[in-house]
Amino acid sequence: MVDVPLQPMTRHKRRIKLIKVSLQTRLTMTFVGMAALSLLLEFLLFLRASGEVAATLPNDGAIVWEEMTGILVGLLLSSLGLCLPLIFAVGILTTFRIAGPIYRMEMFLKEIISGADPGRCRLRKGDQLQELCALLNEAREELESRNKPGDAPSRWEGGDSKPDAA
Repeated sequence: MVDVPLQPMTRHKRRIKLIKVSLQTRLTMTFVGMAALSLLLEFLLFLRASGEVAATLPNDGAIVWEEMTGILVGLLLSSLGLCLPLIFAVGILTTFRIAGPIYRMEMFLKEIISGADPGRCRLRKGDQLQELCALLNEAREELESRNKPGDAPSRWEGGDSKPDAA
């Protein structure tokens, strides 16, 4: 038996950090904006509740109101400082499952347009838009079957037989 040295699996480094910068940024900032609005709403509700409690106190209500306002502002700023960067990072990572397939499908279609054979559209397990990738494969196979050598031209090839615009 011959021992063959095992080569370690190489991980491919991503050349493009963000695949679809505009899409990923827009989606992620939507997540961050919704989180910020939620934290602000929670702050306002707590502020209102502490104001009502301070107003019902017979003595020292103003002191309690001032202290609670300062504490709640500190909590809001801490929550924003901790949650928003975390939500931003998770949002970017999550958008790769959408932006990656979109980028892959764009490259697939560009190869078809250029006349190259892109093979089958393949996406990673867990990626979104699997159904669209399968539909692109069906369309590619249909075009291939129509364009076999020796076949009659399809209704879209040559002449005035282009499909009617609806």
